[in-house]
Amino acid sequence: MAAAALLRGAAPGRGGSTWRWRLRAGPRRRLAHVSSHTDGDPAGGAAWTCFPLDERALVRVRGPDAASFLGGLLTNELPLPGSAAGATPSPARAGYAHFLNVQGRTLYDVILYRLHERSEEVQDFLLECDSSVLDALQKHLALYKIRRKVTVEQMSEMRVWAVLPSTPEAGRAAPLQEGAEASAVLTRDPRTARMGWRLLTRGESPGLVRGGRLGDRWDYHRHRYRQGVPEGVRDLPPGVALPLESNLTFMNGVSFTKGCYIGQELTARTYHMGVIRKRLFPVRLLGSLPVGGVTPGTSVLTASGQAAGKFRAGQGDVGLALLQSEKIKGPLHVRTSESGQVALTASVPDWWPMTTK
Repeated sequence: MAAAALLRGAAPGRGGSTWRWRLRAGPRRRLAHVSSHTDGDPAGGAAWTCFPLDERALVRVRGPDAASFLGGLLTNELPLPGSAAGATPSPARAGYAHFLNVQGRTLYDVILYRLHERSEEVQDFLLECDSSVLDALQKHLALYKIRRKVTVEQMSEMRVWAVLPSTPEAGRAAPLQEGAEASAVLTRDPRTARMGWRLLTRGESPGLVRGGRLGDRWDYHRHRYRQGVPEGVRDLPPGVALPLESNLTFMNGVSFTKGCYIGQELTARTYHMGVIRKRLFPVRLLGSLPVGGVTPGTSVLTASGQAAGKFRAGQGDVGLALLQSEKIKGPLHVRTSESGQVALTASVPDWWPMTTK
């Protein structure tokens, strides 16, 4: 399907099942680079800014047992939420989930994409993950693959992009349409509307976003931190982060009605019986920062010196911190290696639900 048709709002073909895609080789197009900030004026009048995410990689899992295999490992439903037998297919083309260890702690955060195969009996998925844990994820899948009719392969020829509106007004004036070309897939980011769209391509250009501009991923990560969205192992250290403290529920990444999966017991018990006393909050650092930034794991303290949590990761003066919810409104600070002190403010993203469990 032509990119122009997608941008005009033509509906992609649905076939006879849930929304899926088939990937084929296609022509490559290049895009000029411009400096862009997602909260500033659109560069060159472009409605959308496309950020190449070289730190993200793709793994393909397919075969007759692919859905049941992944269903036993991931926190979210398969098929993706909203698509059930006999129901009208959901427009959602992607889902979000975590792989957990047996103690219920996060190993890998992934965005899932379901692909189209000629045979309806062969399920086909792409898993987007942090590229630094690509080998570890493949080994994790191989560990539980025993006797399953699935194949697992790295998709090194494919590239992941984030697509954000240059301004909210520009995005509304030139809406995108979910769909696929011969060599690309364009879908809404399943975590929150504030994260825009996700694009997968085989080439070096985001062809489905016609007239889009190439942005700097520094701006993407600053936007992500301001929205309080963790991504990758810096924000979600394997074997350390807990999924509910990492706001997996808010980001549509967990189902409490699906069948069993590894790490489910602690996650379900915490949700149904406990209160989430600590969460990852977006934070801003005020004042002069140390060279190299604040070290991950640095204690966040109240004005009286009491522990309020720990700084997790960041980009410049914005980042994430795991904080006690009851202490985020008071003055907070971190101590630096130079025996200095940097003030820190935490905020509650406006896209979070008003009533949280």
